[in-house]
Parts: sequence; structure tokens; C-alpha cells
Amino acid sequence: MKSILRILVLIMVCQSLVSCKYYSFTGADVGNAETYQVNFFQNNAPLVEPGIDRDFTLQLQDLIQEQTKLNLQSKNADLIYEGEIVDYYIAPMTATSDSRAAENRLTVAVNVRYVNTLEPDKDFERKFSFYFDYPADAQLVGAVRDEAIDEIFTRLTQDIFNASLANW
Repeated sequence: MKSILRILVLIMVCQSLVSCKYYSFTGADVGNAETYQVNFFQNNAPLVEPGIDRDFTLQLQDLIQEQTKLNLQSKNADLIYEGEIVDYYIAPMTATSDSRAAENRLTVAVNVRYVNTLEPDKDFERKFSFYFDYPADAQLVGAVRDEAIDEIFTRLTQDIFNASLANW
């Protein structure tokens, strides 16, 4: 009787370990995919901020690496992310009583093409955007710029991850 119970427990443990290959604790459903690639996201925005294309590409690669067991490849991967930064602009958001800007908003938009070579019905092309508000008397340089870009890219990469791999 004890040996049957041990065998059942062993089978259940093995099943749970095998199922983790296809479903992670982050909610990512990678199916049978084992590899992914993130092609360079070129900055095609009318206002070009140097270096954000590289930073965005690396942050998307890192997020997928951290939240899945997929292996990064430079070509012929099961899952492919590619696209371009299409918008990077600053606009005044709120005004003071004397009609001056009290707050500005940096908005970044990225066009993403996701290709799942194993399940083509999951492919998509979509535009993702997010923003960061900052005081109008602050310049978008140094720490303010770094904080804005980090917050925007964190949200954008998570939205792209959710759209491509999360089934909720």
C-alpha cells in the first residue's frame, strides 16, 4: 500500500515538473517554444532620442529571459519580436492659471510584430504606447529622463510580454 502511494506521489511530482515547461508561474504560455529572438527596434520617431532603441531592445530581451525559460537566439527562433519606435514626443498636459504649462508628458510608442513560428495563429502586429508626466519646470535630461524612459519601457515591455505570452 505504501509503495502504491509513493508511486502516485512520484507521478504527481513528475507531472507538475513537466507541465512547468509549458506554463510558468508568471502566467507565460510558451507552448512548445524553446527559443526567442528580439530583433533591434530601430528608432523611426520624428524626434530621435539617441540610445533608446538599444535600451528598449535590451529591456525586452531581459524581461522575456527573466519571466520564461526560453533561450535567446539571434536568428531562427521559435518566437520572434521585431518592430520600431514610432513616436517619442513631449506635450504640455496641465496649465497654470496664467496659461503656462504646469506639467509635461513624454510619450513613447512602439510598433511590434510578434511571430510565433510554431503557432502562426498567435502572430500579431500592434502599436503599444505609454507616457510619463513630469513638472514643466524640469528639463527632460539626466535623472528625470532616465526615470521617464525606465518607467515607460518597463510598462511597454510588460504590455508586449502580456500580449504575446500571457493568456489572461
